[in-house]
Amino acid sequence: MASSRIPMRDERDSEAESSIPVADRMVALARYIESRPDESLSLADLGAVAGLSPSRVQRVFKEAFGVSPKAYQDALRLNLYKQGLKRGQTVTEAIYDAGFGSISRVYGKADRQVGMPPSRYGKGGEGETITYACRQSSLGLLMMAATDQGVCFAEFGDDEVALREQLKQEFPKARLSPSEAKMSPELDAWIVALDDHLSQNTPRPEVPLDIRGTAFQTRVWKLLLSVREGEVVSYTELARRLGEPKAVRAVASACGRNRIAVLIPCHRVLRSDGSLGGYRWGLDRKRKLLERECQGS
Repeated sequence: MASSRIPMRDERDSEAESSIPVADRMVALARYIESRPDESLSLADLGAVAGLSPSRVQRVFKEAFGVSPKAYQDALRLNLYKQGLKRGQTVTEAIYDAGFGSISRVYGKADRQVGMPPSRYGKGGEGETITYACRQSSLGLLMMAATDQGVCFAEFGDDEVALREQLKQEFPKARLSPSEAKMSPELDAWIVALDDHLSQNTPRPEVPLDIRGTAFQTRVWKLLLSVREGEVVSYTELARRLGEPKAVRAVASACGRNRIAVLIPCHRVLRSDGSLGGYRWGLDRKRKLLERECQGS
């Protein structure tokens, strides 16, 4: 009869390591956490799932994803929290439904991750008027939108209706107003200047930006503004400059969430091997932007 003895922790580590690569187990563990954002998961629980000791699962997970398992789960909870606010839940309802357990837990994380006070996050531009304009550029149809603080949206697309819908998704409660030159001369001047930059290689226009995102995303986007035209950096180097050398994946994710094309130059970030990596508006546009800037530098 086969023994039912449960292996000791170090024995399980050895057996697991011989059959499943650690990287694969970390991906599986991340999926496990994603399926249980509202559960209380200790390092001992996660170690049992991954077949590693609690201290090792903490270290290896952070090496793989740049954050601890706890921070990873907190980020998932924050996403649930934000979704709850956008569905119309009260702050308290959204906090408890997301699994935080107390109001102080999410308020304590506001400055670090949400980027604005929690009670305001779900407003989606409520009470604001966002003016937008579309223009054909050398890289396709461009929509630019601005609040009274500056440009909050600049995206490429193939269809004005789809671009307006994207703008609406980003700011669902704002009043969206098409630009009229007499009413919003600054916006019209900014989009013309950006088009001239794209088509005639004039200097990138220095326009005010209304940057909105989590605190981490905002740090990444502001750092991108320091990457000069003609210069490229890797996601790894960007993470190092940010002071978060292990947060390469998070940096790449923040670049992918940038909603202000060209003005926040996420196209200047490449993979460590020099390949293009990703780009929200298509690799062909990214390639053309880099070629143009290389020729002009």
